[in-house]
Amino acid sequence: MNAPHDMGGEQAFGPVAPEPDEPMFHGDWERRALAISLAMNGSGMWNIDMVRHARERIPPAEYLASSYYEKWFLGLERLLVEHGLATAAEIEAGRSLSPPSALKRKFAPADVASILARGTRYDRPPAAPALFAVGDSVRTKMMNPLGHTRLPRYVRGRSGTIARIHGVHVFPDANSTGHGEDPHWLYSVAFDATEIWGSDGKPGDAIHVDLWEPYLERA
Repeated sequence: MNAPHDMGGEQAFGPVAPEPDEPMFHGDWERRALAISLAMNGSGMWNIDMVRHARERIPPAEYLASSYYEKWFLGLERLLVEHGLATAAEIEAGRSLSPPSALKRKFAPADVASILARGTRYDRPPAAPALFAVGDSVRTKMMNPLGHTRLPRYVRGRSGTIARIHGVHVFPDANSTGHGEDPHWLYSVAFDATEIWGSDGKPGDAIHVDLWEPYLERA
């Protein structure tokens, strides 16, 4: 979707100023926001692509004015309401106003470390041969979807070369709707810097972007 989170190639947002010796958390509320978000992600009520899409739908002015963990928390609030685990009135009140809803599963405190260390696999067995091979010339589709996508705006409609094949992976555009994983082949596509930035790009420099097969067509 075309929203403020897709900032590749955007300008006039001010300088990037890394904080020296930045702490992991700037306040205890950030630690709690992370913990609550991870616990709810493990409940099985939604998936990682739905989480990303929830944050993308934060209103633009609010999104740009929010800190990293504020975006996490705002996205979580949206998911809780959309999945019937809380109401807007309860979010506003800061407390439950009705009996709690059942979750698909819950983390036990003793299991958290092992679950986070194990992670989640998103590769899947192929159902068909890959459409492209390393070295093939491809062009990204010019598309402006209303939903979640991992095709950045700044590479849409651009020509590149297949540099690597990553195998078949869950397709975020479909997974974000909660209606299935719809796995597709995933490629690393190399774009010449001048193809992306024109005369502002340095000839010979390349930008590599991981892109799913439905985003690509033969050049």
